[in-house]
Amino acid sequence: MTDNENAQPAPTAPESERPERTDIPTTWDERTSLMTLLKYTRATARHKCEKLAEEHAREAPLPSSPLMTISGVVNHMRWVEYSWIDVVFFGGEDEGPWTKQDPDREFSIALEYPLEQVLAEYEQLADLHDAKLAGIDLDTHAQRRLRNGDHPTLRWIILHLIEENARHNGHIDILREMADGTTGD
Repeated sequence: MTDNENAQPAPTAPESERPERTDIPTTWDERTSLMTLLKYTRATARHKCEKLAEEHAREAPLPSSPLMTISGVVNHMRWVEYSWIDVVFFGGEDEGPWTKQDPDREFSIALEYPLEQVLAEYEQLADLHDAKLAGIDLDTHAQRRLRNGDHPTLRWIILHLIEENARHNGHIDILREMADGTTGD
C-alpha cells in the first residue's frame, strides 16, 4: 500500500456536470419519489468515491472477498442496472461482461480502467435508462421472467435497484474507510 501523502486522487467530473445528490423529490408522487431515490443512490456511489486515490479504488482489503474493490463494486452497480433494465425489463440480449467461467467478471474488469471512467460509464448508462423509462407506467411488466416465472413490474425493478445500490453503497463506505479513513454520508 502506498503512503497516502503520495497518492493521487482519481479525477472527478466538475460539480456542475455531476448528478444532483438529493433524496427529496420535487413532487411527492410515486414515480418522482422512486426516481429521485434511484438517482440519489447512484449519485451516492460517486460521492463516496470523491478524492479517492486511484490505487485505493483497486484495493481488495478483505481476504475472503478478493473481488471486493471500490471500482469493482461501482462497476457491478452499473452492470446490475444494465441487466435489470436492458435485459429483463426491455428484453434485450445480455451483453454483460460475465461469462459462465467468470460470472463475476464485472468486478475484475473494473480494475482495467480508471475509477473516473467506471463512474462516468455508470452515469451515462443511468442517464440513458432515465430517458428510456420516462413515461413508462410503473405497472408495466418486464419482457423477461424472474426465476419463479413472474414478470416483475417496472416499479419492482426500480425498488430493487434502490435496494441493491443502497446495500453496495454501504460496501463502498466500508472499503473507503479501510482505504484512507474517509467516512461520511
